[in-house]
Amino acid sequence: MCGIAGYYTPGKPAEESVVQAMCRRIVHRGPDDEGVRVERGCGIGMRRLSIIDLGGGHQPIANEDDSVWVVFNGEIYNYQALRSYLESHGHRFRTQSDTETLVHLYEQEGAAGLHRLRGMYACAIWDSRRNSILLVRDRFGKKPLYYAVNKTGLYFASELKCLLEAGVPVTLDPDALKLYFQFSYIPDPWSPYKEIRKLPPGGWLRFDADGRVEQGQYWTLPVPAESGGPDEAETLRQLRDKFDESVRVRMIADVPLGAFLSGGIDSSSVVASMARQSKEPVRTFSIGFEEADYNELPYARMVADQYKTAHHEMIVKPDSVALAQRLVSHFDEPFGDSSSIPTFLVSEFAVQHVKVALTGDGGDELFAGYESFFWVNNARRFDAIPQPARRAIGWLADQLPYSAYGKNYLRMMSRPTPLLRYFELNYAPYYLRRRLLQSEWMLPADQAFLERTFAHCLAPNGADVLTQALYFEATAKLTGDMLVKVDRMSMAASLEVRCPMLDHELAELAARIPHESKMRGGRGKDVLLRAVGDRLPSGLWNRPKKGFAVPLPMWFRGALRPLLWDTLRSKEFLRRGMVSEGFVNTLLEEHDSGRRNNSHWLWMLLMLELWF
Repeated sequence: MCGIAGYYTPGKPAEESVVQAMCRRIVHRGPDDEGVRVERGCGIGMRRLSIIDLGGGHQPIANEDDSVWVVFNGEIYNYQALRSYLESHGHRFRTQSDTETLVHLYEQEGAAGLHRLRGMYACAIWDSRRNSILLVRDRFGKKPLYYAVNKTGLYFASELKCLLEAGVPVTLDPDALKLYFQFSYIPDPWSPYKEIRKLPPGGWLRFDADGRVEQGQYWTLPVPAESGGPDEAETLRQLRDKFDESVRVRMIADVPLGAFLSGGIDSSSVVASMARQSKEPVRTFSIGFEEADYNELPYARMVADQYKTAHHEMIVKPDSVALAQRLVSHFDEPFGDSSSIPTFLVSEFAVQHVKVALTGDGGDELFAGYESFFWVNNARRFDAIPQPARRAIGWLADQLPYSAYGKNYLRMMSRPTPLLRYFELNYAPYYLRRRLLQSEWMLPADQAFLERTFAHCLAPNGADVLTQALYFEATAKLTGDMLVKVDRMSMAASLEVRCPMLDHELAELAARIPHESKMRGGRGKDVLLRAVGDRLPSGLWNRPKKGFAVPLPMWFRGALRPLLWDTLRSKEFLRRGMVSEGFVNTLLEEHDSGRRNNSHWLWMLLMLELWF
């Protein structure tokens, strides 16, 4: 695992000192080693967290005649098979690292060879013969890759701060911040700056000496099947085998390896699979809080006891004020998902014992684990309400005072299409945003805008709303929220995190399984439970689902209260002209009194202003 950075300015020689300065900003991503290659107008660099071939995997790495060079962030899990394939075609390897397979695969097949990769990665390949540089990002976007193209050339890096270090001029992107107010994160390909974008998951970009930019997509997530699929018994067998294989290939490392264990179905299933395939006890890591509603250590301990893992657990009492400010510096952009806090804490805890940890991220998106999928499915009944009646319901919702319970539900019911109801159910309520934001910071509330903005994250026309919801969660939200959180928080602690659930072969299998197999008897992830659930303690089967959360509501009435109130009532925040001062006060006072839990929206605003 590494951080990468660099630039290509065809009309001007690259400077090693600039690349080194970019890489110094991401030492946390790779504290073990560094490397830079400068040739003509191209400079590429990396910071390395050594995981495979500790002694021989120094980057940048070149091909046999030094005409192709690569810097790479991630892991290629099928690198040994790729190496055999490439050696059979005459390529000669200098190291035992997975990184070197990239330069030879590029020589052999160019960008067309990307479909052969199985792993998580972001890389830059400099081709001195073609005077071009190729940027690549993995299928789900587990590894980040920012880039900017301007009149001087191409700039790229694992983290946005590197581009600022290189002097890339930037201006605020209001459209990106409007999306933040809606989703609590900035979706791909946007960044908070107009001049900087994120390379799409499963995508590549080539920049040549004439300043030409060529982009392509080598993989997209298959649209989930609505019905049909293979025989049930065969599905369970395939799913169990592919799940275990996805775990097994992610256990390859030349350093200590473990797993996060939250006590949920997904992380517990990963640990169970690891234990069944490991000769040594699996190292597991769990954190809890003094507040009982946020402490899941007893559930994690059930799995640890059953598989006799080398279990480590901790009740955390973080300095929440210092922690909040620290997180902002690692995200480089507004990020309002408060589950970043426990992700960072468990990463800091685990890295004291291991350098690699497996996690259960992705199970809810691929196997319909969120309760919201049931809500949106049940909301189909509102299709039977005639449009004039729905318009009347919408008018009624508009007349009710903001404090009226049910106002947002009526708004959702009144929406003219199932897709709009899904967004009303799952993201920032319309009436809250209308009260909170100045009008120019509101996004359009129509389906045409959603289809235009998220064309790459919505299933083709004709797909039902459940299919649309599953696809959006597994593309836009997974990439822009969940995986950003995991990458930034684990790399802030210099820990590599691997996600077996997001193996692309497992994801393709999951997409072929129909909805009714995933959502059965009021339970999400049913097919996954039937495939591997017999490995888990029975106490986990029907426990209520909980997210990876912290006692933020209490912290906002306690240790974090001064920071929250001082920040959101500050002249600097209010002068930005984004929010209504009166409604911000309403949110603060409602939360303080316990009338409403506004912690999600308050955290989102706090993170925005701390970022500013």
